[in-house]
Amino acid sequence: MDRVYEMPEEPNVDPISSLDEDVIRGANPRFTFPFGILFSTFLYCGEAASALYMVRIYRKNSETYWMAYTFSFFMFSSIMVQLTLIFVHRDLAKDKPLSLFMHLILLGPVIRCLEAMIKYLTLWKKEGQEEPYVSLTRKKMLINGEEVLIEWEVGHSIRTLAMHRNAYKRMSQIQAFLGSVPQLTYQLYVTLISAEVPLGRVVLMVFSLISVTYGATLCNMLAIQIKYDEYKIRLGPLEVLCITIWRTLEITSRLLILVLFSATLKLKAVPFLLLNFLIILFEPWVKFWRSGAQMPNNIEKNFSQVGTLVVLISITVLYAGINFSCWSALQLKLADRDLVEKGQNWGHMGLHYSVRLVENVIMVLVFKFFGVKVLLNYCHSLIALQLIIAYLISIGFMLLFFQYLHPLRSLFTHNIVDYLHCVCCHQHPRGRVENLEPSFDAEARQSVV
Repeated sequence: MDRVYEMPEEPNVDPISSLDEDVIRGANPRFTFPFGILFSTFLYCGEAASALYMVRIYRKNSETYWMAYTFSFFMFSSIMVQLTLIFVHRDLAKDKPLSLFMHLILLGPVIRCLEAMIKYLTLWKKEGQEEPYVSLTRKKMLINGEEVLIEWEVGHSIRTLAMHRNAYKRMSQIQAFLGSVPQLTYQLYVTLISAEVPLGRVVLMVFSLISVTYGATLCNMLAIQIKYDEYKIRLGPLEVLCITIWRTLEITSRLLILVLFSATLKLKAVPFLLLNFLIILFEPWVKFWRSGAQMPNNIEKNFSQVGTLVVLISITVLYAGINFSCWSALQLKLADRDLVEKGQNWGHMGLHYSVRLVENVIMVLVFKFFGVKVLLNYCHSLIALQLIIAYLISIGFMLLFFQYLHPLRSLFTHNIVDYLHCVCCHQHPRGRVENLEPSFDAEARQSVV
C-alpha cells in the first residue's frame, strides 16, 4: 500500500549513457511548475465557497432540507480531504502545529499549496546547483518497442515536490467522488423539481462538474501508475483528450439518468440507489472474507489494527463512490498485499459496463413512462435516447483508448478485440468441428474408392 500512496511521479528522462548491458543512465530530472496543485486548490476553494453561499441562501429562504444536504456533502468531502493530506504527508508523526491547525479549520489544501509553491521557488533559485542529498530511482521504459531499465538521480527537493503532486492527485479523487458527485447530483435534482436556476447554484454545479471530470481523468492515470508501478509512463495530449471525453460523457450521462430517475420516483428511488451502492461497498469485503486471508498489515508501520481497518473502510468507501458513477479502472482486492488487482481484468470491466448499461436503460425507461410531471416542455423519448447514446459513445472512447492509445498496450496478453472475439465467438469452434467431421468422412470414402 506504500507504493499506492507514496510512489513519486518522476519527471521525464532521456537515456544518455549506458551503465551496463541492462541499465541506461537517464538525464537529470527537470522540475516543472505545479499547475495541478494550483488547479486542485482552486477547485477545492471554489466549490467550498459556492457550497457555503448556497447554504446561506437556503437558510435565508427557510429551505431546511436543501441546506442540510448541501452542507453535509460539503463537510464530509472536506473532512476526507484533510485526512487524506495528513495521511499522505504523515503529519501525525511530525511536529507541525500550523499545518494541523489549518487542516482543523478545513484549509489544509491552501497551506499545502503554499508549501509546494515555496518548494518550487526554492528549486527555481537553485537551478543548476547539485543537491547534497540524492537517491537513485530505477524504472522500466518502452523505447522503440523494447523494454529497457533506466536509472537516474533524484534530489530530495524534487522528490518532496513530487510527493505534493501525488497528494493532490489523491485529494482530487476524494473531493470528486465523495463530495462533488453527490453535490452535483443533488443540486441537479433540486433544480429539476424547483424549476429555478439561481446563479449561485449554477456556479456550484459548474465547479462540481469540473471537479468530477478532473478526478475521473486522474483516476485513470493513477490506475495505470499503480498497475504498472515498475514502468515509467508517459501520456500524450491525445491519450489525455480521449480519457477526458470518455469520462465526461460517462459521468454526465450517468448522473443525469440518476437525477431524472430520482425526480420521477421521489422517495421510491432511494431503496434502489441505496441497494446499488451497498452492493458495490460490500463486494470487496465479501470476497475478502470468503478468501480466508488475514488483514494486510503493511499499510502504515505505526498503524494498529483499528487504524488499518479505518483506512481500509475509507478506501472501500472511495472505491464504491467511484464505481457508483463510473468505472474505477481498478479492482479492489483486500486479500492482496497491494490491495488492488494488478492484472488487466477485461471480464471485470465488461461486467461493470454491462450492468451499468442495463441499469441506465431501466432508469431511463422509468423516466420515459412515469416522468410526466418532471419535464412537461421536453420530449422524454428524445432525452432518454440522447442519454443512452451518450453513454454508448463513452464506452466507444473507452474501447478506443485501451485498443490503440494505452501507453503500455504492448504488455497486454490479450487486447479488447481478442476479448470480444472470445466472448462473441465462443461457440464457433464447436460448430466448426461438427462441420469438419462430414468432410473428413467424405474424404475417407473417396480414398477407399
